[in-house]
Amino acid sequence: MTMFLRRLRRPVAGRAAAAALTLVLVAVALMFSSSANAQSSPACSDDVTAAPTGPATVSVASTTSYGRVLVVGSGAYAGCSLYLLTSDQLHALNGAPFACSDNANALKTPCDSDLWPALLTKGAPIAGPGVNPRLLGTVTRTDFDFLTGGSSVKQVTYAGYPLYRFFLDKAAGDTQGANLDDPVTSPPGIWYLVDPRRGTPATGRAQLQLETAPVGGTGPSATVLAATMNNDFSAFPDASFPVYTLSRGHGHTPGDARSHDRHHKSGHTGGHESACQGLCAVYWPPVLTSHRPVAGPGVDQHALGFMVRPDGSHQVTYRGRPLYLFYKDAYIGPPVGVGTQGIYGAGAHTPWGVFNTIPPLP
Repeated sequence: MTMFLRRLRRPVAGRAAAAALTLVLVAVALMFSSSANAQSSPACSDDVTAAPTGPATVSVASTTSYGRVLVVGSGAYAGCSLYLLTSDQLHALNGAPFACSDNANALKTPCDSDLWPALLTKGAPIAGPGVNPRLLGTVTRTDFDFLTGGSSVKQVTYAGYPLYRFFLDKAAGDTQGANLDDPVTSPPGIWYLVDPRRGTPATGRAQLQLETAPVGGTGPSATVLAATMNNDFSAFPDASFPVYTLSRGHGHTPGDARSHDRHHKSGHTGGHESACQGLCAVYWPPVLTSHRPVAGPGVDQHALGFMVRPDGSHQVTYRGRPLYLFYKDAYIGPPVGVGTQGIYGAGAHTPWGVFNTIPPLP
């Protein structure tokens, strides 16, 4: 935390920008209890301050809400939760910089060393109990030159996703970063705990509710179906974000066809596949669930189900249509205040089809 505050105190151009940054500093500082600030022993929130000296170990822990998830397996941070970031996939798809890197962001502090400290390793990572060694790997990072004097380091991956801690997790078992829709990364993405069986997001049970927000951030307000995210994030908990369906465009773009198969008792809908994969899923992340989704007030429970995506993850469906989030809808409300609440993806024409919001039941 000390390094985080120190890096945030870099000069900021303009009185308004300085005032805004001060508010962010205060808001972030308030997230930490006095006991956490006073402790001198290693904490899950610690920044990355040194190059790795040996192989990292990844293990598995059980949680009440998310099932079995990946954690740091040994050393000073043993038991600390590990996360993947959906938009990091852009690097694997087209070689773009990692979404969580040392590039400039709204909080003006490095993502990969301070906000979401990367799990670095020297040598091949070690699979602890419950971890599939075939899914463990590494990726080369060149944005930790302040540790290495210019040479690269290796970050641990699982099923291809780089792994990170979260700076608001203080102790083993904390999960403040679970299902966090993050506007700070570039591009924005969703942070998930990791299911050790396949390396897919460990999301827990999804909940759908209604949200009222301005269209385009400044237009008239609309009430639409939304997903509850940021389950444990103390700065902005249980926030809701609009969800979308994908339809065919006029140019014969694929879109998602409605499934006419009957729902099983589990809520699973068979015989259907989402047309939004790869690059599409970076910008329009699927709404995921580990179990049958739950309907909030004003939402028809019988309309909710899920389908299995190619990677084995479960995508929420509404009346047989797969549901998606939109990366530009990500924001964090006051007191941190990053981004602005709004419905930014309604009617968007894309190479994959047209994305539309879902109005409430009549």
